[in-house]
Amino acid sequence: MAEIINFRQARKGLARKAAEQQAVENRARFGRTKAEKQRDAAEQERLRKELDGAKREDIPPR
Repeated sequence: MAEIINFRQARKGLARKAAEQQAVENRARFGRTKAEKQRDAAEQERLRKELDGAKREDIPPR
């Protein structure tokens, strides 16, 4: 005998699998924690300050 399946449940199951796959792809593409974003922003600010501190102001621009 064949296994009896409910088409509504099967359709919803496929939709859930597709949504989960999309979520996995989005996490890989866009997922960064708040701490990672803050760490990168702090590093960029530190580099900007270091560069600004190394500028010489006594030479006029050409």
